[in-house]
Amino acid sequence: MDSKARIHEIAEQKAGIIADMNHAVFDYAEYGYKEFKSAAKLTQVLEDEGFKVERGIAGIETAFVGTYGSGKPVIGILGEYDALPNLSQKAGVAEPCPIEGQKYGHGCGHSCLGAGAMGAAIIVKEFLKESGLPGTIKVFGCPAEETGFGKCFMVKEHCFDDLDMCFSWHPMDGNMCFPRSVAYYKVRFDFKGKSAHAGGAPELGRSALDACELMNVGVNYLREHIISTARVHYAYLDNGGEAPNIVQAHASLLYFVRAPRLALCDEILERIKKIAQGAALMTETEVKITVLGGLSDFIPNPTASTILSDSFIAEGGPDFGEEEFAMARKFLDAMSDEDRAKALVTGARINGISEEEFSKRPLNTTVIPYSEKFREMLSTGSTDVGDVSYITPTAQFTAATCIPGTGSHTWQFAAQAGTSIGDKGSIAIARAMAYASARVYEDPSVIEQAKKELYDETQGKYRSPIPDGIKPGEGM
Repeated sequence: MDSKARIHEIAEQKAGIIADMNHAVFDYAEYGYKEFKSAAKLTQVLEDEGFKVERGIAGIETAFVGTYGSGKPVIGILGEYDALPNLSQKAGVAEPCPIEGQKYGHGCGHSCLGAGAMGAAIIVKEFLKESGLPGTIKVFGCPAEETGFGKCFMVKEHCFDDLDMCFSWHPMDGNMCFPRSVAYYKVRFDFKGKSAHAGGAPELGRSALDACELMNVGVNYLREHIISTARVHYAYLDNGGEAPNIVQAHASLLYFVRAPRLALCDEILERIKKIAQGAALMTETEVKITVLGGLSDFIPNPTASTILSDSFIAEGGPDFGEEEFAMARKFLDAMSDEDRAKALVTGARINGISEEEFSKRPLNTTVIPYSEKFREMLSTGSTDVGDVSYITPTAQFTAATCIPGTGSHTWQFAAQAGTSIGDKGSIAIARAMAYASARVYEDPSVIEQAKKELYDETQGKYRSPIPDGIKPGEGM
């Protein structure tokens, strides 16, 4: 059996199922740990396709694993399906157009992500069934990637311990290997002071809001003295109220602390804690510091990444047609002149065509091969796939579900992901991950090298960034 050709055939047969999952999850648009309809849809599809499904794994109601086959190798595929707040958007509309009554939207394309992951597993199931080869495919439903560290909790509960290799993907504007990404902590600072009338007796008050502002000033001075690849950002969760003539007795901040490794995040966080304590001393307030969670840096495994890269190239990039190109041109025309020019230059270069030609077909169809440079590159974004990559050799690719230059976490991304552009990107990566899995089943010897690479990177050490006692969804 020619596994490459057969995988492609099966993918064509299952294309409608993959597209249907994308559109259903897009329409549900549920926030992290509340993806009840999305999880129900995806698990029902898996059961209809012959998978044994276990729901509520790791104590998370919307987490699940679908399993097919038996024996070794055991390959995992990761899927996500959580939406983002304030990004409701009608699919295919190239201007802001929120869906009435809907708060959340798939501005990071997770409707596609879940559909492509489930689709890959379904294709692998058919391959295992027909080939008779030993092996197990596990597809994981991983909730709350955006802010809730879903996979980190799942790693902590040993959900991925039996995997020999793992494949994942993320919707983006191109088709390439996901580089290293940074670790981060999510930390809450609650200041408590003493209320007083700001006009009548301000000397009796102790301002929690002043403490927050002093802390932020201190952290801004700290930025000069941390590594350039670190990122620190914050938001007010509580500003103490709306009345300026009352000394604010309570105020709270939420901080994200990012760095290339968790140990570096630890160092920066300890300094930030001292600044918070100093702000409390200056204002004679109290501060409560709560680490709500975190995630590890992502390690692209060379062997797994090469297998997925070669498989993606062999199976081909997204099969966009005139319907998708026509829709893409609408979004290209809606860009600013500067952004449009950048998109044309980038797309033409990647696809090896002129800017004029790319303007007619403004979607990336070329797959950029994996190379060692991806291990050296660093994305300053974060993903909880990183924690899985410490447990088992993991490869993560992107697939085009929007035009070049579309920002993640935007309504433009959501608007394209919910169309046939998102469908075809999901189908392309599904068959790539399926073929990569098939190649591992056909030659399990590659696993030994992949595991050696992982050990050389980590020395077999992993530390959960989730503090003991923190539960999924706490602090979201």
